Amino acid sequence: MFEVFLFLNSYLALPHIFPYLIVSMTKKNLKGFNLSELQAFVEGLGEKKYRAVQLYSWLYAKAAQNFDEMTDISKDFRVALNDSAAISNLQPVAQSVSTDGTTKFLFSLEDGLAIESVLIPSAKKISGEDKRLTLCVSTQVGCPLDCKFCATGAMGFLRNLTAGEIIDQVIQVQRNSAKRITNLVYMGMGEPFLNYENVMKSIDIINDGRGLNIGARHITISTAGYADRIRQLADEEHPVKLALSLHSLDNDKRTKLMPITKKFPVDTLIEALDYYYHKKRSRPTFEYILFDGFNDTAADIKAFVKLSRRIPCKVNLIPFHSISFMHPSGIGASLKPTPAPRIEAFAAALREADITVMVRSSSGQDIQAACGQLAVIESKSQPRNTEGV
Repeated sequence: MFEVFLFLNSYLALPHIFPYLIVSMTKKNLKGFNLSELQAFVEGLGEKKYRAVQLYSWLYAKAAQNFDEMTDISKDFRVALNDSAAISNLQPVAQSVSTDGTTKFLFSLEDGLAIESVLIPSAKKISGEDKRLTLCVSTQVGCPLDCKFCATGAMGFLRNLTAGEIIDQVIQVQRNSAKRITNLVYMGMGEPFLNYENVMKSIDIINDGRGLNIGARHITISTAGYADRIRQLADEEHPVKLALSLHSLDNDKRTKLMPITKKFPVDTLIEALDYYYHKKRSRPTFEYILFDGFNDTAADIKAFVKLSRRIPCKVNLIPFHSISFMHPSGIGASLKPTPAPRIEAFAAALREADITVMVRSSSGQDIQAACGQLAVIESKSQPRNTEGV
């Protein structure tokens, strides 16, 4: 008991966490509640269920930041809401705008931690209008997987985001964008499948026509390779797209790049993806960062072609973006990008085998917002937490 007292005493002494705990213990944060949870909440206040529909619309479709903005709700009910509940909002700390139009957002969470989200414009239509606007959202503060090419992995892992914190990235970025966000990718900080329940809950609300109304076919989840969750996603009614951060079909090479391969070897991943494809009839996307002389050889092309004959797929070839600002060691310090002409040659060889290939741009590289570069530098010194890996 004395040890528990000492822990709580030291924990509550942290000034940036104490206010967060007080709010959490006294009021329910409604952002992240689905409709059925809101219905139970309003009935607990003695209100009728239709009030939950009003709240749901205000929270998500209308992006209300507080209860006083909910103008079609009676004053008495707003007073009751203010007394018993809260709407937690991510706090924008900084925005960085790339020369290519990509914008990186730094958000502060209620406990003083921080995350990044990236808004990425696409190529222009002939009319001059953007085809789409994609938001890359984070699902964890840091990441426990320690992929050797990823800045987020160098941060270590601090905690999972709540469903509300994931959803609020979309809400807050949309409030700062004159154009509608059309696409969503769960490819920011963290491994989505290590926060599976909150990720799926956020998707249900974001996809809901009464919520943020982003279509499921415009939402993609990227995983580093949790075969069990790939199978679970195949069995559930979530029509989102799946991407696998692959980077090598050679088990030894992939293990050097991505230690998670020790738990889920390449063969196990391929079996899970085969199950996913035949269950969903949806082609997975393989994300593949090309490293000079490491995974860009003729043997790598041959392995890809063989895989595509088993599992119809799409391939995103991604240039390697430096994470030297995180001071990597070991193999992470030795990785070099494949030169652009050889990336194009790799892509051409896959296309000759009738594989759908996209060569990704390096959008946001000048502001450290490109693929693999997201990290909150101040958090790098935090102790690594590998819980749940």
